[in-house]
Amino acid sequence: MVKRHSPRKGSLAFSPRKRAKSPVAKFGSWPEGEGEPKVQGFAGYKVGMTHLMIVDDRPHSLTEGMGISVPATVIETPAMKVAAIRVYSRTPYGTKSVAEAWAKKLDPELSKSLPLPKKHDTGAALKRISELISKGTVDDVRILTYTLPKNVRGIPKKKPDMMENRIGGGDVSVRFEYAKNILGKEIDVSDVFNDGELVDVAAITTGKGTQGPVKRWGVQVQKRKHARTGKKRHIGTLGPWHPAKVSWRVPQLGQTGYHQRTEFNKRILQIGSDGDTITPKGGFLNYGVIKNRFVLLKGTVPGPAKRLIRMRSAIRPKMVPKGAPEIRHISLESKQG
Repeated sequence: MVKRHSPRKGSLAFSPRKRAKSPVAKFGSWPEGEGEPKVQGFAGYKVGMTHLMIVDDRPHSLTEGMGISVPATVIETPAMKVAAIRVYSRTPYGTKSVAEAWAKKLDPELSKSLPLPKKHDTGAALKRISELISKGTVDDVRILTYTLPKNVRGIPKKKPDMMENRIGGGDVSVRFEYAKNILGKEIDVSDVFNDGELVDVAAITTGKGTQGPVKRWGVQVQKRKHARTGKKRHIGTLGPWHPAKVSWRVPQLGQTGYHQRTEFNKRILQIGSDGDTITPKGGFLNYGVIKNRFVLLKGTVPGPAKRLIRMRSAIRPKMVPKGAPEIRHISLESKQG
C-alpha cells in the first residue's frame, strides 16, 4: 500500500529549541531588489547599547517634530572581502548551486574557516558561468563574503566568519558583471545600506545552557498545596497513560538560548566612521573601544556583546520616512553603572 505523506501544515513557532549549528546565522530568503545591482547583506559585531535624542519624523505620531529618546544598538562593521561568486539554478528539487569562481588572492586567515581550493582557474570558472548565463540556466547570483575580525579590537580572534550574500537588482547578467567587479575586493557597509533604511537582523541568542521548564517555557511555579512532594519547578503531568509516550508538546527541561532568531524592520539611525563619536567613557561594557565603521540600529538585536550580527535588506518593509532622522544627542556616559 502506498504510504501517504504530506508536509507539515502550520508553524511550530520556536520549536524545537535546539542549539544553533553555527555562530553564523543564515538567511533563508532574500528580497528581489530593484534598480542598480548591489549586495543585499552585510555583517558586523555587536558592541552594546546606548540611547539617542532624535527628532521624531514618523507621520501621525503624537510626538511628531519633537525630540524623543530612543534606545539604539551599536554594531561595529569593518570591511568585508568577497571570496567567491556562486550561481544557482532552480530545479524541481529546490535551488541548486551549478558553478562558482574563487578569487585569485585570499587572506591566509581564511584557511582557518574552511579548506581553500589549491588548484583553481578563476578565468575558466568565470567563463563557465558566463556560458551558463547565456544558456539561461542561471537564476540567481550570490557571493561568498568573509569578515576581518583581526581589524576589530574588541573581538579576540583572527578566524574569519564566512557567509553567503545575494546580489539583487537588474537581470542575471548585470548582477554577474557587478559580482566580477568586486571579486577579491573589500566592500563597505555604506556600499550596501543607507541612513534611515530598514533592515532585517539575524543572530544567535545568548546561550543559557540546560534549564528547567519554568525558565525554558514560562511554566508557573507550583503552589504550596500542589507541591507536597517538595518539587515546585516541574509540570503537573507528562500526559495520559495512552498513548504511552510523551508528546513533544509537553514542556520539559533542555537547551535554552543559543538559538537563531531573525527580527524584521530595524531602522538604521546612522552609519558612522569615527568611533570616538559613539564610544562612551571607559569603552563599551564587555567590548571596549570602536575603531572601525559602525551602524546604529534603533532598538535591540539578539545576542550578547561580540556576537556576529547579520543584516539584510528588509524583505517585508513597512512605511517609514525617507532619509535618516535628525540626531540631536548621542549619550557618551559610562555604561559601567
